[in-house]
Amino acid sequence: MTKKTYILLAEDEAALGQIVKESLETRDFIVDLAEDGEKALKLFRENTYEALVLDVMMPKKDGFTLAKEIRIEDDTIPIIFLTAKSQTSDVVEGFSIGGNDYLKKPFSMEELIIRIHNLLQRKTLQINTDLLELGSYLFNFPKQTLQYEDDELVLLTHREAHLLFHLVKNKNQVLDRSLILNKLWNSDDFFAARSMDVFISKLRKKLAKDESIQIINVRGFGYKLTC
Repeated sequence: MTKKTYILLAEDEAALGQIVKESLETRDFIVDLAEDGEKALKLFRENTYEALVLDVMMPKKDGFTLAKEIRIEDDTIPIIFLTAKSQTSDVVEGFSIGGNDYLKKPFSMEELIIRIHNLLQRKTLQINTDLLELGSYLFNFPKQTLQYEDDELVLLTHREAHLLFHLVKNKNQVLDRSLILNKLWNSDDFFAARSMDVFISKLRKKLAKDESIQIINVRGFGYKLTC
């Protein structure tokens, strides 16, 4: 049985959106269709998708703004922009905020399908090579799992995984508190900071089996993971 691929499509042109949705669904995709950026963000937060196809010009929240907000929550999901714009500056902006591909209208369904498959294959290759060693632990960031030696896998929440990823990538260096709060919590106020402290405590407990691993609070600056 062929595996279905779960896609979020955000397109405010009702006729075009329905045509793209129905065409993809004949090619082993399951498609949720949103007619504006706010609905698309709500669907993204309620479901698990393998790729996003976002129109740039949409009411309530445009595609670029939507992608920026999604990238705060998910660094890895493939994003394809659909747009009638053809200026180089628009293409550059799309890639700079985290887009993976850019398709100009009008486009063929075959081209869209090929581009989606290419991005999914690229992500699979990344997942297979994205096991990070941390002392006696193996951390799989895309799958959000942590494993100590031969123990069972420990599942991390989305935010735990992203916080640990940034700590590991900056191992033995201070991770700036304000920067990570704005990236993961979209705020560096008191309540976001207290929430981050709670997540740090949770990560310390999940890494406690290896005593060589420490997450140190560098007062006034941030946190440093040492191993």
